[in-house]
Amino acid sequence: MYTDPTEAIRRELEQAWGQVWDSKQLKEDFEVTGFAAPYVVVIRKEDRIRGTLLFQHHPRFYFFWTPHTDTLST
Repeated sequence: MYTDPTEAIRRELEQAWGQVWDSKQLKEDFEVTGFAAPYVVVIRKEDRIRGTLLFQHHPRFYFFWTPHTDTLST
């Protein structure tokens, strides 16, 4: 049985910050428009809301989605 060595880290982040995305999941849910460590500026694809996520480098996880008040039209 395969055990993901990053699972414990992911669970800790989820407890502290809520939903956590890996790089693949981030690309599915968001368009990245910029990085300013430890933040990434994104647009959520489902509703075009601009916001930020925090990220950590290793393992690379994104978390603490914070929407901004502006929206973007398509």
